[in-house]
Amino acid sequence: MNVPANLKYTKDHEWLKIEGEHAYIGISDFAQHELGDIVFVEVETVGEILGKHESFGTIEAVKTVSDMYMPVGGEVLEFNEDLTTSPEIINKDPYEKGWVIKIKVTNPAEIAELMDATQYEAQIQG
Repeated sequence: MNVPANLKYTKDHEWLKIEGEHAYIGISDFAQHELGDIVFVEVETVGEILGKHESFGTIEAVKTVSDMYMPVGGEVLEFNEDLTTSPEIINKDPYEKGWVIKIKVTNPAEIAELMDATQYEAQIQG
């Protein structure tokens, strides 16, 4: 499994990439592998301020539909529109082209509560 060292992770398999006061959120390589072929991504929270652990959207695979949760609190600024027509991008490139939302972080202190790559690898191997 690919677990980039520059990202933070949640127990629910979301990742967070910090870029200044903004952050990108997606699902991990492990999560996309577990879900299988992703066929639909729905995010209707653009413009909303959500707290940590609140659902920001759903991801549908051939086998199941799963909620995606905020790793930290923030305002949802943007949805990756490429996922509307090509949700399988997440299967191919979950950390770059397959990002799901961009947020403005409202509580930067919450970032420290997330797992680093080493901790996340231990969780998915455990």
